[in-house]
Amino acid sequence: MKSPLKRIRLSLVCERPFLLFDREWMLITAGTFDSFNTMTASWGALGTLWSRPVAFGFIRPTRHTFGFANRSPVFTCSFFGRRYRAALEFCGTKSGRDVDKVKATGLTPVKGKAGCVYFAEARLVLECRTIHAQDIDPRRFLDPTIEKNYPKKDYHRMFIGEVIGCLRRD
Repeated sequence: MKSPLKRIRLSLVCERPFLLFDREWMLITAGTFDSFNTMTASWGALGTLWSRPVAFGFIRPTRHTFGFANRSPVFTCSFFGRRYRAALEFCGTKSGRDVDKVKATGLTPVKGKAGCVYFAEARLVLECRTIHAQDIDPRRFLDPTIEKNYPKKDYHRMFIGEVIGCLRRD
């Protein structure tokens, strides 16, 4: 049986961010416990902004999670061990418009702080309160090769969340 997630102080988080996002991926989840969606993301950042601990998430407007993130004041970033790679691949390639991702993956949603939704199987969860959202503006690309990430011109919206809670599996 897996050990439960425990609330920890954010100062105790010790992760390698380049591996965390690029290799491990995460589920960004937004909405309420009664109505939410989740999606896999490999783009993100952690840091300090406006003297607050923050997490950055990026969501394309074509994703089902986009509407939930726009309506919800909170979101979570859930990170998993390798054992859950297939579930993350599924959540990254299927739309919540077409399939019940929770049922299909067997992940267990949990109601967190401020109504956030995260998954019991995660090894690390950041609960975030959205404090800023901004569309990526291609006119601001200083490196023209970035445009290759957008063949459909569906530029991401960046969501910046103040980290209001952190849970970790021992």
